[in-house]
Amino acid sequence: MRQITHLIYDFDGLLLNTEPIYCQVNQTLAQRYGKDFTDQLHAQTMGRQALVCAEIVTTQLALPLTPEEYIAARDELIYDLFPTAEPMPGAIALTQHFHRQGIPQAIATSSARRSFGCKSARYQDWLALFDCIVVGDDPAVKQSKPEPDSFLVAASRLGAPPERCLVFEDAPAGIEAAKQAGMAVVAVPDKDMDWQSYQEADLILPMLSKFDPQPWGLPAFEVAN
Repeated sequence: MRQITHLIYDFDGLLLNTEPIYCQVNQTLAQRYGKDFTDQLHAQTMGRQALVCAEIVTTQLALPLTPEEYIAARDELIYDLFPTAEPMPGAIALTQHFHRQGIPQAIATSSARRSFGCKSARYQDWLALFDCIVVGDDPAVKQSKPEPDSFLVAASRLGAPPERCLVFEDAPAGIEAAKQAGMAVVAVPDKDMDWQSYQEADLILPMLSKFDPQPWGLPAFEVAN
């Protein structure tokens, strides 16, 4: 495995457990029109910007809404739920460890600044561990995942060559983006996802707490007394 000096994380479904919220709201909207928001459709939307997700859902389900109208309807429901999202298992411990060890870390998310702020409002102390946060509507991000822009912007702001960056992702689109950026990537799929969709990843784990830093040249976890 390559020697890693910098870490970049996706946010939704990787650090913070927001995917059930997206599924709940998308299913509610689909059912208004007698449709079903399936696991397969959810997999297509994971890791992508809101407008792209809305285009996929309205097209696949043949909804009588424009993508913009779908986002407006979604936002009426989802912003009340975002603050309830909890960290994914092992996420805080992992990022705290690397912060203590002086490993630079970044978040690169497809979420726009407004939604990211709503999801993360309770976790300002945690966010302070990261050296930079790149949101989906950052002016430097010209194209969203699966294009590599967000990861390349994060690496640039960390001052890191892409080949020294390790990305953690839960979405197939994010894995594709990381590989296009020339970075190694650890996939942490949702338990309901088909792992065949993650074969491009360098490593696939069931949860962040199973990550072993040492093969990547990263500091080992401290052994509890």
